[in-house]
Amino acid sequence: MKKNQIDVVSLGCSKNLVDSETLMKLFETNGYKCVADSKNPQGEIAVINTCGFIETAKEESINTILEFVERKNEGKLKKLFVMGCLSQRYQKELEAELPEVDKFYGKFNYKLLLQDLGKSDIITCDGKRHLTTPHHYAYLKIAEGCDRHCAYCAIPIMTGKHVSRPMQEILDEVKNLVEQGVKEFQVIAQELTYYGIDIDGKHHITELISKMADIPGVKWIRLHYAYPNQFPMDLLDVIRERDNVCKYLDIALQHISDNVLSRMHRHVTKQETIDLIKAIRERVPGITIRTTLLVGFPGETEEDYQELQEFVKWARFERMGAFAYSEEEGTYSAEHYEDDVPDDVKQHRLDELMAIQEQISTEIEAEKVGKVLKVIIDRKEGDYYIGRTEFSSPEVDPEVLIPVNERQLRVGSFYQVKIVDSSEFDLTGTVVSSKAK
Repeated sequence: MKKNQIDVVSLGCSKNLVDSETLMKLFETNGYKCVADSKNPQGEIAVINTCGFIETAKEESINTILEFVERKNEGKLKKLFVMGCLSQRYQKELEAELPEVDKFYGKFNYKLLLQDLGKSDIITCDGKRHLTTPHHYAYLKIAEGCDRHCAYCAIPIMTGKHVSRPMQEILDEVKNLVEQGVKEFQVIAQELTYYGIDIDGKHHITELISKMADIPGVKWIRLHYAYPNQFPMDLLDVIRERDNVCKYLDIALQHISDNVLSRMHRHVTKQETIDLIKAIRERVPGITIRTTLLVGFPGETEEDYQELQEFVKWARFERMGAFAYSEEEGTYSAEHYEDDVPDDVKQHRLDELMAIQEQISTEIEAEKVGKVLKVIIDRKEGDYYIGRTEFSSPEVDPEVLIPVNERQLRVGSFYQVKIVDSSEFDLTGTVVSSKAK
């Protein structure tokens, strides 16, 4: 057990990771050592940042807490704290069930942790973070919460209303991260395109991304978690025109059937969705679209599902994930709809849809063979350097494998790479230009 060491375990999404990184920097500024997601935790204090989005995420959070409770019972841990979405939503229940946890915090009051550890004179970290990602990229959270209230989603219950960060604060953070060596920014929010609406009723995401792109040292900007309803079309012009804004857009569509979209409270129609996809591809040639779909929502008929299948075949998304519906207490769908699609039907639809997407992805990746693409190197792993093109986000998208024996490459640097082979998951390439940028 290492004195003054705090093991921080961050579960769930990248938005949670940003909170964990902020907390770690705060700890370090005040004299503690922090270790992130250690496979062999040895600190005298542990903090678990939980996820409460869907049932599997809740189970992972609970199991992780129980592992650390066991460590505490064995005398290998002095203090255990839990924060994040799960404890924001179920704090009283967790306190009753897990008395071994010293204290539970929610999504927004976790900075009280230092005070509760006995620190009377707390030094602020001025918004700085301890990056747990490779040094060349970072996640940039521009807002908290969500005003959309989709019928199936518990996130607004946990995070509250949408709150945009002040633009200058975000730009200052970008400049600070560039000074630390960050070149690539994954811009994230629960609803990216809503940025600024809560401030003056207007979309400001296009202005924000334009100003970010003007900052020297910002090489790539990638946009995550847009929403199709009232999409700000001028954002597409920035994606097309600015070289350091990746031709990549993560926009969750969830479904295409008007019946299901209406029941989901998505406030968008099938035709509006199709028109938007067409407009995105027309205004940003060569863009990669990532989306997420949901099968088995209450009331989804076989006809609705077949409509979704045909849409996936038509849209040919470069990146697509899908989930089976799981009922979340407190949501509109849990309180007003019967979960009437059998689990085996949900699973069959999910498997079938993902098989269709796997074939589409295989074909799209194969089209890159023979092309020379700009690649950033993320890491060295075994016999390969592992990198990504602008069309791939870290951890979730296909990577580029470059044999180590070709030449020595620098992690965090860019290279021109000729793609020589592909699969549905990865590309293989060879460096054609040794000039790193």
